[in-house]
Amino acid sequence: MNALRSLLFIPGDSEAKLAKADGCGADAVIIDLEDSVAPERKPAAREITAAFLAARPQGQRGVQLWVRVNPLDSGLTDADLAAIMPHRPCGIMQPKAEGPDCVRELSMKLDALEGRLGLHDTATPIIPVATETPLAPFRLGDYAGAGLSRLAGLTWGAEDLSAALGASTNRGPDGQFAFTYQLVRSLTLMAAHAAGVPAIDTLHADFRDLDGLLASSRAARAEGFSGRLAIHPAQVGPINDGFTPADEEVAHARRVVDAFAANPGAGTVGLDGKMVDRPHLVAAQKVLAAAVAAQRQ
Repeated sequence: MNALRSLLFIPGDSEAKLAKADGCGADAVIIDLEDSVAPERKPAAREITAAFLAARPQGQRGVQLWVRVNPLDSGLTDADLAAIMPHRPCGIMQPKAEGPDCVRELSMKLDALEGRLGLHDTATPIIPVATETPLAPFRLGDYAGAGLSRLAGLTWGAEDLSAALGASTNRGPDGQFAFTYQLVRSLTLMAAHAAGVPAIDTLHADFRDLDGLLASSRAARAEGFSGRLAIHPAQVGPINDGFTPADEEVAHARRVVDAFAANPGAGTVGLDGKMVDRPHLVAAQKVLAAAVAAQRQ
């Protein structure tokens, strides 16, 4: 599975919006059966989403097609999976996951469904939204040792968490996330890397603020995030740009790698009058890998 820089949500009950998915430019489209679909529209959303997937068999998709199902405690997850799994979505986004046990429960449901459908070559990946309840952040570190073979990333959300906390806002006076949400974001970043999966940053709520989105996406990649959620097609371009290494960054990374290659076994090398050590080599290798992954999109 290619790296995911941009993951665009599209409501599963909107045929008009889904019709634009193929050319949206996102690395993945998340067809949403949860928050963006009213309760009375859930059955229709399942039918529309199933038909959309069926019309685009795997191998004939211009974009990865994931589905965000309803949470396990909603009583709707089984119906969601029954509708979509015959048409082989590229992955499942799991909302309101309260830790590895929730992902494990969803994995077991997928095991059973894939078996019944004869999809023996399939292990549909899962990305949980891992911070949407007051309990969930306390279990972020548990993903590292959970042995979840389907785990394909971790992402976080501020809106559901602030609602669960009874907060009037999740922002400070400066417009940035308040401390509680900055803490949760940082813990998600570290938990993802500890588990060996991509860390995916949350959405930028103001879809008109494209300059701010680009700047914050570049900052997020510098921190160690691999991609970001999007809620409007206009956000896809800035997110892709923000999570793609710049040419000068790639050039410097190549020079770091080449310097170590020319000095095998060295713990440090000199480059431009500075000493560069092994952590710099690891960082450079990650930059080059990100650049290669972006070229494949």
